[in-house]
Amino acid sequence: MRLLFSPLRLGVALLLLVLAGCGSSRNEVYIEKPVDDLYNKAMDALVDERYSEAAKTFEQVESQHPYSVWATKSQLMGVYSLYESGSYDQAIIAADRFIQLHPGHRDVAYAYYLKAICYYMQIVDVGRDQRTTELALRALDDVVRRFPESKYARDAKLKLDFTRDHLAGKEMEIGRYYLNRQEYLAAMNRFKRVIDNYQTTTHVPEALERLVECDLALGLTKEAKDNAAVLGYNYPGSRWYKDAYALMTGSGAPAEAREGWFGSLVSNVF
Repeated sequence: MRLLFSPLRLGVALLLLVLAGCGSSRNEVYIEKPVDDLYNKAMDALVDERYSEAAKTFEQVESQHPYSVWATKSQLMGVYSLYESGSYDQAIIAADRFIQLHPGHRDVAYAYYLKAICYYMQIVDVGRDQRTTELALRALDDVVRRFPESKYARDAKLKLDFTRDHLAGKEMEIGRYYLNRQEYLAAMNRFKRVIDNYQTTTHVPEALERLVECDLALGLTKEAKDNAAVLGYNYPGSRWYKDAYALMTGSGAPAEAREGWFGSLVSNVF
């Protein structure tokens, strides 16, 4: 006598087999290990530059031993491992979590620094959207303001200079675009923003010269003279000073910044 299985019964039987297999595999995967074994395994992976593996193993330390001192260390080392693996977004999330859970920890400055560096590493070229650059600026400034005496503050300051220069470069690019389209007021707003907000960057001399161009195009002769004088006083040796001088006088090579025609302008302004 043959046993007949309906399609429904056969399907149920197969499903039970699959579920049984999944259950056993889950039990085999999760094996709690001593905390020092796990932590050392994670550190070995980190030293060997197997950063993704290290990050996962540090996560296991925290999940299997959440109340140990190793769990807190693993959270921070996990942030570093994610950073080294190039998983910047995940590293930022992990750094924020560490900061929220341990605001008074002795190494919290390092968490802020890693977060800032993750944003900094994602700064794109000046022709693209600068949202990440702005986030990097804020995060780096956080490090400098919160931990001015820390060993991370000095590097953060250097990277702040580059980040500001990058943002100023974006403003200049937009300003030049408007200038080429003869949209002078829109261009002037961009150039003034560079002068007001990014005074220590390399873009200020050009911004002043571009303002002279806009002023002259709009017939604002006095404003053009004032901006040219500021440029001549602060950046007498720059190519932008020479260009501004040529625009204002109709001649090529400028005189010394504090002599002759330009000198009189400087005296009037300062």
